[in-house]
Amino acid sequence: MFRPLPIFIGARYTRAKRRNHFISFISMTSMIGLSLGVLAMIVVLSVMNGFQREMSSRILGLVPHAAILGAQPLDDWRKVAEQAMRNPAVMAAAPITEMEGMLSYKGAMQPIQVSGIDPDEEGKVSIVGQHIVQGRLQALQPGEFGVVIGELTARRFRLN
Repeated sequence: MFRPLPIFIGARYTRAKRRNHFISFISMTSMIGLSLGVLAMIVVLSVMNGFQREMSSRILGLVPHAAILGAQPLDDWRKVAEQAMRNPAVMAAAPITEMEGMLSYKGAMQPIQVSGIDPDEEGKVSIVGQHIVQGRLQALQPGEFGVVIGELTARRFRLN
């Protein structure tokens, strides 16, 4: 025996003897089915791995990894941010105020999450500015009522 044992056993059961062509057919069909199943599993796992990596980078680029919340609004958020930045794992910090709201247009309603941001600081912690299709994040000015609306919401309410 010059071959490895698994190859020898596999070859033995795939070759037909004079009278048992049916057993050989079943063996070959089983091996082809098993090979196709393994191939499909490898392809699906590869696609899901890529999908997971892409979704993680997009979602974690929009949603903060951590948030420091207070019972009252912070008057001096920079002081808290400086304390957080002392930790070497913290790369950037930015203020945010969040609340729920309702958007209504011609009878169509949609719940929304309203986030108040500092446009100068937001670019350090989020990828929102990279995905704005129309306008710029820096065009938002303090004291004015500028908004950034998601693409699906803008399409649903026919906004430009």
